[in-house]
Order: sequence, then C-alpha cells, then structure tokens
Amino acid sequence: MTGVNGDRNNPLRDHRDKRLPRIAGPCGLVIFGVTGDLSRKKLMPAIYDLANRGLLPPGFALTGFARRDWDSEDFGKVVYDAVREHARTPFRQEVWDRLAEGFRFVQGSFDDDNAFDELERTVRELDEQRGTGGNHAFYLSVPPSAFPVVCKQLARSGLSHDEGGWRRVVIEKPFGHDLRSAKELNGIVNDVFPEESVFRIDHYLGKETVQNVLALRFANQLFEPIWNANYVDHVQITMAEDIGLGGRAGYYDGIGAARDVIQNHLLQLLAFTALEEPTSFSSDELRAEKIKVLKAVRLAHPLSETTARGQYSGGWQGGEKVPGLKEEEGFNPESTTETFAAITCEVETRRWAGVPFYLRTGKRLGRRVTEIAVVFKRAPHLPFDATMTEELGQNAFVIRVQPDEGVTMRFGSKVPGNQMEVRDVTMDFGYGSAFTEASPEAYERLILDVLLGEPSLFPVNEEVERSWEILDPVIEDWASRKEGPDSYAAGTWGPDSSTRMLARTGRHWRRP
Repeated sequence: MTGVNGDRNNPLRDHRDKRLPRIAGPCGLVIFGVTGDLSRKKLMPAIYDLANRGLLPPGFALTGFARRDWDSEDFGKVVYDAVREHARTPFRQEVWDRLAEGFRFVQGSFDDDNAFDELERTVRELDEQRGTGGNHAFYLSVPPSAFPVVCKQLARSGLSHDEGGWRRVVIEKPFGHDLRSAKELNGIVNDVFPEESVFRIDHYLGKETVQNVLALRFANQLFEPIWNANYVDHVQITMAEDIGLGGRAGYYDGIGAARDVIQNHLLQLLAFTALEEPTSFSSDELRAEKIKVLKAVRLAHPLSETTARGQYSGGWQGGEKVPGLKEEEGFNPESTTETFAAITCEVETRRWAGVPFYLRTGKRLGRRVTEIAVVFKRAPHLPFDATMTEELGQNAFVIRVQPDEGVTMRFGSKVPGNQMEVRDVTMDFGYGSAFTEASPEAYERLILDVLLGEPSLFPVNEEVERSWEILDPVIEDWASRKEGPDSYAAGTWGPDSSTRMLARTGRHWRRP
C-alpha cells in the first residue's frame, strides 16, 4: 500500500520529516570525571561535532566538575585541545566561539557539599544567562564506586530535580560486576532518578552498523524469510582487539573479558540479531523485543566444554614483539583474570530453536574487528561432480561493526571458463564507499539522544540484570576450577580450548 496509510504501516518509518535534523532544545550537560581519557577523547569532541553539525541549541552549556585547580578559562583550554586533536568534523572558529561561551567549571571532590552547592548555583545561573530552561543532563564518567556518592550529592543539593525542566543522568559501564551488585547499583540510581531519566551508555549501540541490523532485516524481503533455524546453522559474534592492557592493568584485574565485553556489548548484539520484528520502532517496543530475547537465552552445557577462557602470552603482533599479560606493568602474575572469553548460548524460541550463538572476545588477537556472522546450513544436495567444486564453505552473512563498517556475503559461484567449476566468493558493501555522508561517532548519536530524551539505544534495568543472570554461572564455574585460564600467544585467535569448543559440534571459528 502506498501513500499516507502505507507509510504509517511501515514500522521503520519515523513520521517526523527525515529531511529535518533532530536538534536538541535548550539544555546543558555536566560532566563528572572531566579530566579522564573518555571525556578528552570522546565526549568533548562529540559535543563540538554536534555543535558543528548544528544539532545543539545556540545557548548550550557545558560544565566540568573535577578536583583540578582550574577556572572556566582553564577548562576551555582543555576542551579546545581535545577538540583540535580528536574531533571528527573540521574546526570552525565561529562554532567554537559560540560553544565556548557556555563553558563553566566547578572545582571539588565528590564528597564536598560546598562544591555541589556551587554546581547548583552554576546551573541556575546558566538557566538565566544561557536560557537552558532547567534542562540538564549529568554525565557520570567516573568509576562505578563513585556512583552512590555522586547520586546522593545530586539529590541533596537539589540538582536531580527541577520543576520547570528535565534532569537526566548518564552512566558509563560497567553496570555492576554481578547480578547482586547490578541490582544494588540500579536501586541507588533509581532512588534519585526515575528509570525514564537514567541513560546507561553502551557505545556499541550508537554505531551505525548495529542500528543497520534492524534496517537490513526488516526493510528487505531478502533476508527475513531465511533468518531462522530452518536455514541458519549458527551465529558467531566476535569482538577482537589487537592491543594488550597497556596502562589499564590495575583496572582490568578482577574484571576480565567476560564482564568487560560479553555481559554488555555482545549480549546486546545478540539481542539485536535475534529479536522479533517490533510493532513500531519506539523505544518501548524495541526494548520489549530485546528483553524477550534475553529472557529466552540459555547457556549451553556442560560449561567445561561450551565455554573457553585464556590469557595472552608474549608473541609477535604487527611485526613487533609484544609482552605477555603477566609481564604487563602493574598486573599480578598470579591473577586468573581472563583476557579471552567465549561462551555458547541458545535462544529458546521457535525462530532460533537448536541454533547455537557463539560469543567471543579477547585482547592481543589477530586483528581488531567486531562482527556478527550469520552462518547458514549447507545446501541439502549439490548436483555437481566432486571435480566441479572446491571444498565449499557455508553461506554467511557478516555484519562488520568495526572497523570498515559494512556487510559481506559469502556464497558459491561459477569460475569463468568452459567447465562447471564452483568456488566460494564474497560480495562486499562498505559504508564508506556507498554513502557520501560520513558516519557520526557513536558518542555523538548517544549524547544527542540523551539531550532529546530518546531512550531507544540505552539498556534499562531489566536488560542489565538479565544479562548478569546469563553470565554469572559462567564466572562462578570458572572461579570453581582448579586450573586457571589457558595461554594463547599474542597475535593468534585465542586458546586451543576455544577451537575445541566449536569442534565438538563439527564447526569452526571464522577467520575475520
């Protein structure tokens, strides 16, 4: 059906005019932890890029809070340096001058009542001077251990509530370290901010390719009919890094790859891959479908055979000799914290019954890549002589999340010539070559969504807690074993146990 009614029946259609950009109304952003790497490399540049794209209001205000002995001019210099070094869009002086007029800085520690009282006065002054209208978001770019004291200070000082505007809080992962701590953290935050005002950042959900999973599935008749257990053999979701811990050894010890990546990023990617078509793409409907998937996820057993963990040892990577984990500065050589983790899940729904989902992540692997690979079953009959084909692999639909965002399809095709010879080939789509528009950074999209009050890409309490319910048994099983993580050489694709994990069912990991 065409016309107005046809458009309204299209669940991918946002009925706002897509030719008009989404522009935030009057508002301000307060960043706690403004001196950290995340703020300098991601948040400040993203704010400038949004301003440069005309998506922030003219009176937008940015306030930094830290213990440094700075004034607002010092803070402005820090933001300037961060923007010049890390911004995605070109520097324009007129944009910078307008943005810098809204910079403020408040000095203090998280337990300093006077500092938060000063922050409250600063916010009220911005309402009067910049026209922010009582609308302020508080970005907690701080360790989770600081969440309780910051939230309590925001409540005590009156910053968490305003009769004339909105107040929102933005929280960076990790959202706890197990189910119990996640529930405690959610309770602390919700005592101060209602759930609809809490935005938990998972920057992977802001990436264009992750959002494109929904468009590929539901805007194209080509894929959805075969996106099920009748045709799909298994799904592999990989987030590989080629770097080691570097200076993060102290932070990483005791957390590990499973808590750091699988609990949030990879289970969210699984949910996007496996969810049913929502009745609309409103935040409530999309979240409801994700929660249904997470509730249907079950770990495959026995965990001793369906999971794997490892620690990288020294080796060669990119032509350079690199140290092993236990030689990294600041890391406890007796630690059993894993740098590689893999688990096997099943989604107990009619669509996915019997299809294993393999999730893996690790550091010091072959190369940096994040992808979702939907691997299809082999053709039930090949009407070719053995001499006509090489060993054909399985058809695969691969969504590259990073780097080189795009999609690859693998299928069998005839080799040019007089004979019928079939060989695996790939067909590739890349965002960079297909569109003239540059993809915004994930933090640009997510910060703008916070300011707009658009919660679709932010996990809610139930998603966070269900993810921990899935992962906790794996962590407990690993902790109960006498043996520690297996070793794997830097520059390889993980320990032998991860290879055996798939080989037990006749499968193997893709080489990204």
